[in-house]
Amino acid sequence: QPHLVESGGGLVQPGGSLKLSCAASGFTLFYHSVAWFRQAPGKEREAISCISDMEDRTYYADSVKGRFTIARDKAKNMMSLEMNNLKPEDTAVYFCNAEVNYTSGIKNYWGQGTQVTVSS
Repeated sequence: QPHLVESGGGLVQPGGSLKLSCAASGFTLFYHSVAWFRQAPGKEREAISCISDMEDRTYYADSVKGRFTIARDKAKNMMSLEMNNLKPEDTAVYFCNAEVNYTSGIKNYWGQGTQVTVSS
C-alpha cells in the first residue's frame, strides 16, 4: 500500500531555515509527479511547489519562490523541501503529495502533515 510520511517540522524564528522530508513506500517517487502543499489556520490547502514526473520540471508558488527548494532523492525514495528565510506567514501544516499513475487511473497520496511555526 503506497504511503507517505513527513518529518522535519517545528518552531523556527523569522529568517530561519527548516528542511522537511517525505519518505515514500509502496511506490517509486521518481516516476510520478510530487508536490508540497500547506494549509494555514482558516485557509484552504495550497500547492507551493512540485516536481513533474521524470522530467524534473519544478514549480514554485510566488509566495515561496527564491526561498524554498524542492528536491527528490531517487536512491532513498524521498522528497524534501528546503525552506530558507522563513516568515511568520509561512506558518502552516505542510503536506507532501504524490500523484501516482496506474493503468486504472490516477490516485493521489498524502502524508499526515507536519506543523511548521515561524515565530519569535
